Order: sequence, then C-alpha cells, then structure tokens
Amino acid sequence: MCHPAWGRALAQDQRLKDLVRLRRVRDRIDRAYAQPLNMEALARRVKWPAGHLSRQFRLAYGQSPYAFLMTRRVERAKALLRGGDFTVAEVGFLVGYSSQGVFRTRFTELVGMTPGAYRFGVAAATGTPPIPVRNGEAFLAEPELA
Repeated sequence: MCHPAWGRALAQDQRLKDLVRLRRVRDRIDRAYAQPLNMEALARRVKWPAGHLSRQFRLAYGQSPYAFLMTRRVERAKALLRGGDFTVAEVGFLVGYSSQGVFRTRFTELVGMTPGAYRFGVAAATGTPPIPVRNGEAFLAEPELA
C-alpha cells in the first residue's frame, strides 16, 4: 500500500497536467475563434473524450467551451466595431458567425445592445463617425483651420 502523502502528490500532479491540457484547449479556441468549434478535434488533441473535456473545461473556467468561444467572438467584435473599419455585417463574418442574424442575437445576449447600437454608442462617446467611411462614400466635414 502506498503512503497517503504519495497518493495526494500523485493526484495533485495529475490535476496540474489536466490544467495544462485545459489551457491548451482554451488557447486553441482563443486563437481560432473565427473557426467553427470542433469538440471532437479538440478532445483528440488532449487525448480525452469530448464529453470529459467539456465537463472539465466547465469546472475549470466556469463556462462550456462553446460559451467561451461565443464570449471571445463578441469581445473581438466589440474591438472591430470600435475601430470603425468594417460594417456590422463584415464584423460578424470576420469573427466567425455565418449569418448576421445569429451575430446580432449573440452580441445582444452578451452585451445588452445590438452591434449597431454598440457602435453608435462608442462613436458618440469618442466623437468618431459611427460607420466606416471608405473612398469618399460618406460626407466628411472639413477640418476647421485656426
């Protein structure tokens, strides 16, 4: 029989290895946020069944891998909307949503306002145009010369 302290040390060592695996999965989701979530492929990378990976991920990070992905996509979308270089539809596609309706729904669920309202609110707060201006498509006020 093994000493109780050894058993605890082995369990702690395994927990650390599991956390490293989970971190790799989280980092992979974070890097490939615009791609569809493939739990089977992620599970194969860490040599776990997909269900076990999903349960362990939720225990470690407080949300499912899918919820983590949706949160990351919306965070990236907010940054792109603040930048003002892309239309709302383009932002949705750039962050991985296949339809503008799904993007709008998820964004509104997580942020509490539509992507357009978010862009307009940010623009009003910063004094920047609320829509992207490309190739003279929109009127720009001439700067005042002092």
